Amino acid sequence: MKLTTTLAAVAIGSALFAGATTAQDMKFFRIGTGGAGGTYFPIGGIIANAISNPPGSRACDDGGNCGVPGLVAMAQSTNASAHNVNAIQAGQMEAGLSGAATLNFAYRGVGKFEGNAKPDLRVIANLYPEDLHLVLPKGGSLNGLADLKEKRVGIAQAGSGTQIAVELIIGDHGVNRDNIDEAELNNSQSAERLADGQLDAYFYAAGTPVAAMIQLDNTKGMELYSFTDEEVKKANESVPYYIPSKIPAGTYPGVTYDVNTVAVSGILVTNANQSDDLIYEITKAMWSPTARKLLDNGHAKGKVITLETALDGIEGIGVPLHPGAERFYKEQGML
Repeated sequence: MKLTTTLAAVAIGSALFAGATTAQDMKFFRIGTGGAGGTYFPIGGIIANAISNPPGSRACDDGGNCGVPGLVAMAQSTNASAHNVNAIQAGQMEAGLSGAATLNFAYRGVGKFEGNAKPDLRVIANLYPEDLHLVLPKGGSLNGLADLKEKRVGIAQAGSGTQIAVELIIGDHGVNRDNIDEAELNNSQSAERLADGQLDAYFYAAGTPVAAMIQLDNTKGMELYSFTDEEVKKANESVPYYIPSKIPAGTYPGVTYDVNTVAVSGILVTNANQSDDLIYEITKAMWSPTARKLLDNGHAKGKVITLETALDGIEGIGVPLHPGAERFYKEQGML
């Protein structure tokens, strides 16, 4: 994360150093991510660095970054999926990361987006699977999701895609805001509250390994709840874009067993009103050799963000590709 922040600062610094003569050629591109303790924030920072090439920077052919000439992309910490799709639709950000379920609900105007559809959302790429973690204190256990009743439970921050899905998933087991003491917190805050004994459990969906959970595991220790097969099936029925998944033993050193759970795809999203040429160039830059190095070295989940999987599951989400992205994938023979 420190490296990501530093690179972003260097990119902005380079742009400012280029001076007034090139200011008219500079374009800023804001990418909504998530909380600092999750996975969206570092991944968004890596993508921002990969697609940036501020005025005055070396061109790709000359050994510079293979980003979009004149573009300065910035990853912004947000409340994640639901916040990002709202901001993209409103033109407050040019792009952002979202879970597939939230993206579908927002585009169609269903669930928590009833009567508030986001018809201008468009897909740039599928990124990686986000596993739903149900975190418990070290030595803690549940006999089933119904055991969460009367407990202090973190349900993720207000407006997040995780919270939308969690309320649907636990609702199948008779658990709701009326019979839990819910806490609307981001991942880092939830981990801190659990470590301090202020929470009995918390949910968070993110690509593994999650920074805040690594810290929790290394200090106080933690357990992850393993969903039963029936719970996985019900979760998939309630939130179709959450599919069966597994967090392998050792992903977090203190969790020495496989964890059955569900996962949702993380998607890079933009607005239909963004220039076709710009989104084409951004999509192209995402899969450049320099972007590949940044993804491979920047975060464990970066390694699974590949051109080969960029369209996985996109058709089933029901949200169109941006025409600029579509043009790139057609050139690659993927459409």
